[in-house]
Amino acid sequence: MIISSFKKLNDLRESGRILKSIVSKLKSKTEIGISAYELDLLALKLTKKAGVRPAFLGYNNFPNALCVCLNNEVAHGIPKKNKIIKNGDIVSLDYGIIYNGVYTDHAISFTIGNLVPDSEKLVKITEQAMQEGINVVKAGIKTGDIGFAIESFVKKQSNYGIVKHLVGHGLGDKVHEDPRIPNFGEKGAGNILRKGEVIAIEPMISLGSGDIKLHSDKHTYITKDGSLSAHFEHTLIVTKNGYEIVT
Repeated sequence: MIISSFKKLNDLRESGRILKSIVSKLKSKTEIGISAYELDLLALKLTKKAGVRPAFLGYNNFPNALCVCLNNEVAHGIPKKNKIIKNGDIVSLDYGIIYNGVYTDHAISFTIGNLVPDSEKLVKITEQAMQEGINVVKAGIKTGDIGFAIESFVKKQSNYGIVKHLVGHGLGDKVHEDPRIPNFGEKGAGNILRKGEVIAIEPMISLGSGDIKLHSDKHTYITKDGSLSAHFEHTLIVTKNGYEIVT
């Protein structure tokens, strides 16, 4: 989506503010012993209270509102009743909402309970990879510039793999729009980003090869080698000289 009105801009900012608040509250309620299903119910409750709608519920037949991934789950994790949060887990929460017809998307990862150094470092590396991609955003760059920044940062680390099958994307009028924004690439390649364009940058990084496969539930992606994974995502607006993060 290209923002073309002051109202649309304000709606996007408000959507992002609400979404960030919901995800922050979900994180604060994520503790050892709670089920992913309970978090999904809480997400729906908070969404209804805020007067907005969940973006993922029913999208591509997804059965729930909130995506909850644990450990080797990469994306689109179904929040099942028997998916219980345990000590040492990496938890990834991915949520989207619709406010006045405007979509925003946001994901975070974090660890639960006792400190596990490898997990903590993976989460930090993934969040920094997202920020490296965000840092190069401004009108006139190409999507490959973002992917190159993310990939270059991750390659400097050891034992980390980039998930290449899943990518960032445009959004705003829909939950997923063009352009695709891979988390790898070459400078000067891909689509040109324009002032006012709304995009989501979302690297998924693993402690393995980065190769993934679809779970038998037909929604959840998991690492092929069983390695741990983390996921971060922000919705942002491309500006003339930079960006504005709305989540």
